[in-house]
Amino acid sequence: MMWGMSGMMVIMILGWLLVIVAIVAGVWWLATFRRPTPRNGALDILRERYARGEISREEYESRRRDLAA
Repeated sequence: MMWGMSGMMVIMILGWLLVIVAIVAGVWWLATFRRPTPRNGALDILRERYARGEISREEYESRRRDLAA
């Protein structure tokens, strides 16, 4: 019994430090976690095609209305 009460105290302090580090790491992860934004794939493709000039404005508007319905 070399350590006695001081050994238990050291173990308790290390345990609490571990808990505090885990809480800080969890809060940091939640603060930096980026949830993916939902995307409308067909509408994105339509916008890209219009931006590249592959389709006219009228065709873009017609297809956009069809996708929105």
